[in-house]
Amino acid sequence: MLARGFKQMLAEANATVRTIDVAEALKHHQADDAVFVDVRETQEWAQGHIPAAVHAPRGFLEFVADPDGPMHQPALSSGRPLILYCASGG
Repeated sequence: MLARGFKQMLAEANATVRTIDVAEALKHHQADDAVFVDVRETQEWAQGHIPAAVHAPRGFLEFVADPDGPMHQPALSSGRPLILYCASGG
């Protein structure tokens, strides 16, 4: 049995991850002071994405984020804030 269920894990994540609205995200994009990370699947990415965003499908996010991983995207370890987005806005 899991020590923590998904509700507890989500609550813990939401307590440490700041959520921003579209207007704030747009300000960051215009200022080019953050890295946008698109966590949608490849088919969704191919239909359009934010210019200069890094593609890191949710199922591979840990592999793309880990500097020691073979799929690492250097932009994710640049020290700049990361703004993750998906199709649902979650």
